[in-house]
Amino acid sequence: MRRKKRTVWVTGHKNPDTDSICSAIAYAHLKNQIHPDYNYIPVRAGHRNEETHFVLEHFHVKTPRFVTNVQTQVQDIAYREMKLVSKDISLMRAWSMMRELSVMTLPIGEGDHLEGLITIGDIATAYMEVADSWILSAAKTYYKNIVETLDGEMIVGDITARFEKGKVLVGAANPDEMEKFIEPHDMVILGNRYEAQLCAIEMEAECIVVTQGAPVSKTIQKLATERGCSIIVTKYDTFTASRLLNQSMPIEHFMIGEPLDTFRPDDTMDHVKETMAKLRHRYFPIVDKDGKFLGMLSKRNLLDMVPKAVILVDHNEKTQALDGIEEAEILEIIDHHRLGSLETMQPVFFRNQPVGCTSTIVYSMYLENQVEIPKDMAGMMCSAILSDTLMFRSPTCTQADRTAAEALAKIAGIDLESFAAEMFHAATNYEKRPVEDIFKQDLKKFSMGDRKFEIGQISFLSDADVEGLKERVLNHMQELIERGDSEGIYFMMTNIVKESTELLFKGNGTRDIVDEAFHENTGEDSVVLPGIVSRKKQLVPQLMATMHQ
Repeated sequence: MRRKKRTVWVTGHKNPDTDSICSAIAYAHLKNQIHPDYNYIPVRAGHRNEETHFVLEHFHVKTPRFVTNVQTQVQDIAYREMKLVSKDISLMRAWSMMRELSVMTLPIGEGDHLEGLITIGDIATAYMEVADSWILSAAKTYYKNIVETLDGEMIVGDITARFEKGKVLVGAANPDEMEKFIEPHDMVILGNRYEAQLCAIEMEAECIVVTQGAPVSKTIQKLATERGCSIIVTKYDTFTASRLLNQSMPIEHFMIGEPLDTFRPDDTMDHVKETMAKLRHRYFPIVDKDGKFLGMLSKRNLLDMVPKAVILVDHNEKTQALDGIEEAEILEIIDHHRLGSLETMQPVFFRNQPVGCTSTIVYSMYLENQVEIPKDMAGMMCSAILSDTLMFRSPTCTQADRTAAEALAKIAGIDLESFAAEMFHAATNYEKRPVEDIFKQDLKKFSMGDRKFEIGQISFLSDADVEGLKERVLNHMQELIERGDSEGIYFMMTNIVKESTELLFKGNGTRDIVDEAFHENTGEDSVVLPGIVSRKKQLVPQLMATMHQ
């Protein structure tokens, strides 16, 4: 069975921001240092935004793999790894391999390319139902298979050749009678009778099989060589030899060929179970996207199914988590937001602190575990803190965030002020970007009772950076509402320097909620909120309190 070090995905929320991705990278690195028995891999649940792209490029860190769900897949199952068997091997050899491996199906092919399958039922059918004396030549049986099956020796002829034309018969009659039914290219099974051997060769038989290990005279060997007749000697009697011969046929003749019902490593269990119920095969081949054969999957393997192991960072809401999270095994949650709707099947390590950034928590855990922080990981965490705290201007920012960012900046070799300015500027190239990308780059979903809503946010340093963007976003929000994609949408356009947000809103009742929550000069679809820069600490609590009332 395929067994390997268990993989744990470390992932942030959907529509990830810089903290979500950088915290996943830094925490995966920490976990690999303190728990090497697992393989911790950072992944992202959405496309990186321009700010995050700048950070990853600046510190030469690879962008985490993009995943869409954490449903259990074929690659999470301890399936049987097997090597392909050659299509030239005999039925007897295939039967022996099945017994040795305790399987009922063998995969057939060359190199890594799967060409077919043969089951124990196929072998039984070949043995029990084939009564055709021409079947050996129809299957183009190798002489090497015949010799192996009969546990014999080829004393005349080419063992690598094939028997491709005549029929198989037993030479039990006297030579006068044998002349009536032996035809050119036939294979004749006979005993230690000189006259019968001579007759078969003179009738242009392609091969004679001499039973009971009887010696063959030099004269017969010489004549057979001259006439192109092969001679095989077996220790078995005539009855046993004739019974075994069909087992020498190559499995290629009986295998189930392409197209085959196969699975891919990324196929989900829902697809696997549905297919198995419909087709009812015992085993299914697994091939990768390039067609490379990987192994065999049976229903029994599903008993060893292991759900994906994940660590969640920067979120604990089901609506913000990867699809299929209810099927995954959540090992840890590292977050700095309010407690959400996520449920787990068993107790987990849950670290939630009232700080401005998840990376501040991850930094503390590096110190607690006395793990040295590399320059690139320091850059990841420092960037995340600057981004989430809006360069320490957000009300969510704590002294712990400042202390962590200053320490990490020294390790990363950056100046906080100048680097933050570069980072935020990289994120404000809005003019040429599709409005859909801008809208989704930091979008989170929330629920309050039966009410579901979304809040997006962008940050910028100058009003000139977002000139013309407001109308584009409002039009996009209206399209989403009209299509029924969302019940209520809010979008924060936050000026970091002015420490102010213009809040855009669309959807039934959203204007009344905003007006009641903030008591500002609320327009038809927007309102300016001085001093409001934090979605987590300033906007969401006010909106939810109003909805609750």
